[in-house]
Amino acid sequence: MECFAKTAWFPFAARVVSDVFMTFAWYRHLRSKESQPLWGAIVARWAIAFFEQLVMVPANRYGSARFSLYQLKLTQEAVTRVVFVLFAFLCFGTKSQWNQLATSLCILAAVSFTFLPGK
Repeated sequence: MECFAKTAWFPFAARVVSDVFMTFAWYRHLRSKESQPLWGAIVARWAIAFFEQLVMVPANRYGSARFSLYQLKLTQEAVTRVVFVLFAFLCFGTKSQWNQLATSLCILAAVSFTFLPGK
């Protein structure tokens, strides 16, 4: 695992997996809110978040050896946005509007800027 985790793309691939877990934890319960009590939704979401942490902590740990904290955080935001847009469409049938797509472009621009040399 450690050899695999030291590759440059591991933190980004792990972020995708992590964000899928967290997006389901944060938003999937909205489809069944009438049939599941709030306390049940909270407990189930904490269980899902546990698995998210099993992926995200190694992603950050190994990723920080190669990337700055800003690069890790901003790429996480971009991955989160892509995962959320796909989730919203596939699970809720929600399509992005022009202003939401514009925010995605702004996030991608921020990611691009953080990889430019700082000096």
